[in-house]
Amino acid sequence: MRDTIIGNVMPILEIHLDANETVMAVSGELAWMTPSIQMTTSATSSGGIFGAFKRLASGASLFTTDYTAAGAPGLVAFSSKAPGHIIPLDLHGTNGYMVHRHGFICSTPGVELGVGFQKTLGAGIFGGEGFIMQRLSGSGRAWIEVGGELIAYNLAAGQNLRVHPGHVGAFSDTVNFEMTTVRGISNVLFGGDGLFLASLTGPGQIWLQSFTMPNFAHALIPYLPAK
Repeated sequence: MRDTIIGNVMPILEIHLDANETVMAVSGELAWMTPSIQMTTSATSSGGIFGAFKRLASGASLFTTDYTAAGAPGLVAFSSKAPGHIIPLDLHGTNGYMVHRHGFICSTPGVELGVGFQKTLGAGIFGGEGFIMQRLSGSGRAWIEVGGELIAYNLAAGQNLRVHPGHVGAFSDTVNFEMTTVRGISNVLFGGDGLFLASLTGPGQIWLQSFTMPNFAHALIPYLPAK
């Protein structure tokens, strides 16, 4: 198996499978594939019933699809959902990653997708759906997407960074993650940055994203036709 990431603005992930190799994605991610790829969609193929409910709780689809190169090499491609970057993450059974709720694209068998963090931040934030981080665990390789420009930091032990929640793309599970409130009544009322910040404390790697869908939707509101 080998992967190729094509493009800069709206990248495509192509995965070249040897005969009988499989890659798993949540339903709705497929862009294109060669004829040798066989699709198998199920709610229980990855992690059983418990795995299906963990995916649903994380904001992902209840169903997953296995793409298998049936008897001959094949290619399957997945497209990013917004301008940004696609990055691979390797899991070895002892490490894991937290990823923003729409970040997971696909993975090799052995990677598990579940909910890692969930908090209600009010109806005006993230469309009223609250803040959710997906957790990747197990063994294998996963591919995720982050929006806009990708900014990576390697935090030393005890080093802290406070980030607007929407700009958190992913981080290794060695990073301590907490939600903190913005201090000061004037900051809360007039700061325009919301009531909450994500507090990330090392050690570990973090990936931040410059583009967020809620901010993009908010920027479009003045240009939408009035009813």
